[in-house]
Amino acid sequence: MRGIYSYGYEKPSAIQQKAIVPTSSGKHIIGQAQSGTGKTATFTIGVLNRIDYDRLVCQSLILAPTRELATQIHSVVNALGDYLGVQAYSCVGGTKVETDAEALQSGKHVIIGTPGRVLDLLQRKYLDARNIIAMVLDEADEMLSRGFKDQIYDIYQFMPSDCQICLFSATMPRDALDMTTNFMNAPLRILVKQEELTLEGIRQFFIDCEKEEWKLDTLCDLYDTLNIAQAVIFCNSKRKVDQLRDDLSAKEFPVSAIHGEMPPKVRKEILDEFRKGKSRILISTDLLARGIDVHGVSLVINFELPRNPDYKLNPEKNLRVNAEKYLHRIGRSGRFGRKGVAINLVGSHQDFELLKELEGHFSTKIEEMPSHIADLL
Repeated sequence: MRGIYSYGYEKPSAIQQKAIVPTSSGKHIIGQAQSGTGKTATFTIGVLNRIDYDRLVCQSLILAPTRELATQIHSVVNALGDYLGVQAYSCVGGTKVETDAEALQSGKHVIIGTPGRVLDLLQRKYLDARNIIAMVLDEADEMLSRGFKDQIYDIYQFMPSDCQICLFSATMPRDALDMTTNFMNAPLRILVKQEELTLEGIRQFFIDCEKEEWKLDTLCDLYDTLNIAQAVIFCNSKRKVDQLRDDLSAKEFPVSAIHGEMPPKVRKEILDEFRKGKSRILISTDLLARGIDVHGVSLVINFELPRNPDYKLNPEKNLRVNAEKYLHRIGRSGRFGRKGVAINLVGSHQDFELLKELEGHFSTKIEEMPSHIADLL
């Protein structure tokens, strides 16, 4: 409790009220709740409650899709478990395997990592899974998607047969839920209805830029009229992120950019600077759409709306827009009950179609940005 209070929590959020006790009791859980409502603390508190601190062996494994998110979870585990004397370690790609092997040899209670590196450590027998009593997948729908699915199954094979499995995410599409039957035993499902997922407290607007090439000028005008602490701007590709950074820098806007092709060390430096408030505008791909918590962010701008790559495979079944990605993106603002604003730049007929799909999917109305937008931030 000292760890929880010193972390700044005063009362539990809805997901924390529903899921901490069952997670602590060892139940298999599928937990879904809006972005920014404290899911990380939910599974962290549950996991910390189950550990025997007299045994310095790995008893819990937490997996996340990106290095940035794994590092962030690691710091939450350390903060909440501070008074328990928890020994936690983060295993992510882009670092030397030997360093991890050495750290694991001295013994840890909790391992947080990305699937590729964790699987490598298990296969080389540097990480011993025999004492693991709980395995948590954060951003579970992403972890069960094409990119990670096989690695997750391979990691699961190393887990003891009575290991508790917990999945947490803001979005849980039907196919991800169907997949869980392969490795979960009668899980407790804490799910939010689709229409309740539009993120309370986050106002969503669009600006009609008329043409794609006018989006840049619109963005500059927006910045001149608003006094924003910090904002994240999302683009769909690494190329577009770099191009927008160069365009804004040429107009003397102080911006930084981040995407998956940058070396881990550079990504860490950029994110650290943004967290400390040294840079105010961060342009990103969907690398940052999930789980990353920056307290000063009150505005998210979608320079491009996220598209669904599966649409062409099955147009009957799929939307053109990627509704899950949209939800995770705008969830970067208004974390844990604070006010937030999301602005979508619309530059073509196709963009308007994507916007209409979002409105239908989430049973919500995305209105044109009002002139008094500055008052809402």
